[in-house]
Amino acid sequence: HVQLVESGGGSVQAGGSVRLSCEASGYMFSAWCMAWFRQAPGKELEWVSTISSRSTRSEDAPSVEGRFTVSRDNAKNTLFLQMPSLKTEDTAVDYCFAIDSSRTWGQGTQVTVS
Repeated sequence: HVQLVESGGGSVQAGGSVRLSCEASGYMFSAWCMAWFRQAPGKELEWVSTISSRSTRSEDAPSVEGRFTVSRDNAKNTLFLQMPSLKTEDTAVDYCFAIDSSRTWGQGTQVTVS
């Protein structure tokens, strides 16, 4: 059974940066499209970014395009999200998502921008 574990969240001042990581179990990580979602307090779940299995393509939501960068290291079974120039509006729980046969979610990691 696939497991996704996010890390790297925490509290940061406005204008600062964090890098989120999502480590995946399973031998087929390199075959999956991966994505990040987030949910701000009192808001609906929002798609953030998607990356193809071999990093040949990626796509960002308009709200983060030009700021956040999604990447992956298939040798380490790890997905990343670089989050610079953070705004208070970026405060949210960020979730890793694997487009495997089960559509697997991670547990989430909190990013608080103040």
